[in-house]
Amino acid sequence: MFSLSGKIAIVTGAGSGIGAAIARRFAEAGAAVCVADRDPAGGADTVKQIQSAGGVAEFVELDVADERACGECVNGVLARRGRLDVLVNNAGIGKVGTILQTTAEDLDRLWSVNVRGMFFLCRAALPHMIEHRRGSIINIGSIASFIGMYDRFAYVTTKHAVAGMSKAMALDHGTSGVRINCICPGRVETPFVQARMREYPDPAKFMAEMAAPHALKRMAQPDEIAAAAVYLAADESAFVTGSEFIIDGGYSAGK
Repeated sequence: MFSLSGKIAIVTGAGSGIGAAIARRFAEAGAAVCVADRDPAGGADTVKQIQSAGGVAEFVELDVADERACGECVNGVLARRGRLDVLVNNAGIGKVGTILQTTAEDLDRLWSVNVRGMFFLCRAALPHMIEHRRGSIINIGSIASFIGMYDRFAYVTTKHAVAGMSKAMALDHGTSGVRINCICPGRVETPFVQARMREYPDPAKFMAEMAAPHALKRMAQPDEIAAAAVYLAADESAFVTGSEFIIDGGYSAGK
């Protein structure tokens, strides 16, 4: 396992799914983790899991669409821990529908979380990281960051922006000691997906259909995405910036 001993990290959307897996894996690798989520129950559960395993974590209730709250989250970690080494922008939401089925309010809602939230947190964290000439920012995109998807107009739009912003920041700050990368997962078997599965008359058929586009014929597990985040947060990835880490089980291989 790559070591994150002594590192301080913020992980957004860490109350469940990929974010929770990243927070747990960071703590296992030695980082002190700020579990940031708008859901107090989910965030508290992630912190409890980390602390029960002997790790260091704290919960901060955070709506990433709130610019002031994003600044307070970063400044609070700096005040309590003295520095910030890793920022993971994982919080995100989706919307089913074509452009004709998407209202301006729908698009604004996804943009405020998936794009503006990342913007707010990066702007808050970067000055400190640049001053201390170290830091890793990991943005969670999607295969929708570089290919199109049916009936996901707003989601694809915002996830393309996540990849573009990651590359732009990596170029702008390449000599500052701060690295910025984007992880692009395929379909991941999160609690959200499992909840949707239970709504279907034939859950097994639903899961098979979700898995079918992948060459491996299964969805990813959150821990498989978290493993890549640990690498990008660790010193061993010192020469990696501006990259899209595609973890999609072969979904995009034939695109």
